[in-house]
Amino acid sequence: MADIKWDLGRFGKLHVRHGKGARGSGPRERMVPLINGADRTLRWFIEDVWGQFDDDHTRAGAPLFPSERKDADGTSRRVGDDALRNGLAAAAKAHLPAWADTLTPHVLRHFCASELYLGGLDLLGIQEVLGHSWIATTMRYIHVQQTRVEDAWVSGQQRAAKRLGGLMG
Repeated sequence: MADIKWDLGRFGKLHVRHGKGARGSGPRERMVPLINGADRTLRWFIEDVWGQFDDDHTRAGAPLFPSERKDADGTSRRVGDDALRNGLAAAAKAHLPAWADTLTPHVLRHFCASELYLGGLDLLGIQEVLGHSWIATTMRYIHVQQTRVEDAWVSGQQRAAKRLGGLMG
């Protein structure tokens, strides 16, 4: 819980201590801004869900994602990587059967990067969120529709027409 930094930035940031890392360098630490409503979702989780684990979320060392398993002192353990992967696999199987064998945390990283890009976040911002050292790596994560150039051209034409219309009237 101490990794949530509500006072950093506009929306708060999450200190990711054990995130995905490159093959040789291991997991990368980074501060991830709680954008796109993540701040609201995290507050909801802490206020409405976390308490159901029968533990004190304000205690020092309280895990952000508690497990149903308890430590010897009765406090909640941290949920493990396997539980998150297995939970995603079970949810995909139940709710997205066509994706059951392909939806992984890594696929979600690619989807997130692409959605952030399509939503207007620049490559450097996405690079920071994903924790990449090299912009080329970030670029490989972004997948856009085949009509991206045409869509951008149409959008630019519409903006120009609005500006010219304002000058004429």
